[in-house]
Amino acid sequence: MDDSSLKALLEHLPVFWWEVDEPWQVGEQGGGAFADADTARRFLERMRQELTAPGGPARAGSRRAHFDGRTFDVSWPLDESRVPGRTRGLAVEVDARPDVPRQYAAFAGLVNLAPAAAFIRDSEGRYVWANHAYAHLYGTVPQALVGKRIEDFDAPAEAAQFRALDQDILTRGTPVRHTLDYRRPDGSAGQAVGHRFPVRENARTCVAGIYVDITDHLRAMVQRQEAEDDLRALRDHSGLPCALLSANGRVVRASAAAAELFDLSLPDLVGRRAHTLLAPEPGLDRLHRRWNGLIARRTRRVETSAVLVDAQGRQRRAQLHLTTVGQSLGRARHVWAVVTHQSLAHEAHPSLTAAQIRILSLLAAGSSNGDIATSLNLSRQTVDYHLSRLRDLLDASTRPALVARAYVLGILAPRAWPPRSATAAHPLSAV
Repeated sequence: MDDSSLKALLEHLPVFWWEVDEPWQVGEQGGGAFADADTARRFLERMRQELTAPGGPARAGSRRAHFDGRTFDVSWPLDESRVPGRTRGLAVEVDARPDVPRQYAAFAGLVNLAPAAAFIRDSEGRYVWANHAYAHLYGTVPQALVGKRIEDFDAPAEAAQFRALDQDILTRGTPVRHTLDYRRPDGSAGQAVGHRFPVRENARTCVAGIYVDITDHLRAMVQRQEAEDDLRALRDHSGLPCALLSANGRVVRASAAAAELFDLSLPDLVGRRAHTLLAPEPGLDRLHRRWNGLIARRTRRVETSAVLVDAQGRQRRAQLHLTTVGQSLGRARHVWAVVTHQSLAHEAHPSLTAAQIRILSLLAAGSSNGDIATSLNLSRQTVDYHLSRLRDLLDASTRPALVARAYVLGILAPRAWPPRSATAAHPLSAV
């Protein structure tokens, strides 16, 4: 096989030639029957086994061989090679049709059932193969595409674009990655990303392409970005103190209003553990249980209250709205905490008893000392003592001032009537 012209001719025909030495070490090989070196290697290994096996078929002359669903007439050996110690062989595919792709071509075999859309077209823009995902884009089946041209399925402008891409691949001979716009089956505009590259298919150079539709992905990305922009605007410009907390209660992000609430700079607030921002009180155990319910996704949203502590040690009661982030079924990774109402900051004072809070509730509703004593089944002297004690604790000299202080310090709920404790579990609860 020293004739270069003959070798070049065989590269375009469905034949395969080879030259080996006595131990079947390959010296040369060529032809257009196989699209890749691995397939040619497997064919040669099959020939070695069949042509050299003891007791096998006649080792000289012509015989019929089947390989990868194809049939070849094999001539072995040919006339003696000009190179001493080497032997030549030739395999010619039987009934090979250049307009029909091989069933087991490497590319087609790989992506035939893949969700990505894939095709092979010749230099004339004629389909020689397509998978089901590609045919689905046109509302048809692969068999209906084979043999047809680009213009049979695409609008003139798009067909011209696709032809130009094919010619670019054939001219350059190298793969190209790009994104293209196209018309989806429902008539809407779509985008796909993928590769086109040259392939050898039945002794011809064709263009193969594999694409993934990214239209829905891009839309989801745009919607996510818009949602994040809206959330960022709400966090930074609404004036609401809010923070994104991790599942273990660490501040991940926070608004400037939240940093101001705790009398901290924003960098100092981010990274803190939430429990260091809460004052110890009996309601903390209940808050912790509800937090665990959020993280375990037993509930999606919690509205509660807590006493917050700023950097100066001052306290204020705040109404908290806690909402999990994301829709996964597993444990929540993040929780948004938003403060909707807050009392005035004040120095820490002893916790009030349930009786004292009930007295403040009745006082705020306009009850006299006698009415309070009757409602709570207490003596008048006991009620007078509690009120005197409350004026000392809350630094209020009169009954109206005592009620006002109870509201601004967050002891009484600001949006409830009749008046009730800000920590009450039920709107009608008195304590």
